[in-house]
Amino acid sequence: MENKDYNPSPADTSNIKLSPELLALAEKLAKNVHDTWAIGRIKEGWVYGPSRNDDKKETPCLVPYEDLSEEEKAYDRNTALETLKLIVSMGYSLKSQEIK
Repeated sequence: MENKDYNPSPADTSNIKLSPELLALAEKLAKNVHDTWAIGRIKEGWVYGPSRNDDKKETPCLVPYEDLSEEEKAYDRNTALETLKLIVSMGYSLKSQEIK
């Protein structure tokens, strides 16, 4: 169903600069975003294929994050970066804790 009245308006995070630690976290989040997406696709019956074919449920993106093209990685990175920027813009902070 098409909604012509929908006008996306994400928070403006253009003035948010992330620390090197948060940029490193963004890359880990991007990998996790991809892995979560891949699990969902596999559960839906999708398999690896050399090109995307919705009828056959094939996609070339069912590979480890490290093997994705930079263009595909950028999609996942953007999701992670914008999420972190929104968290920071809302006044939250993230603190690294050593896992024992």
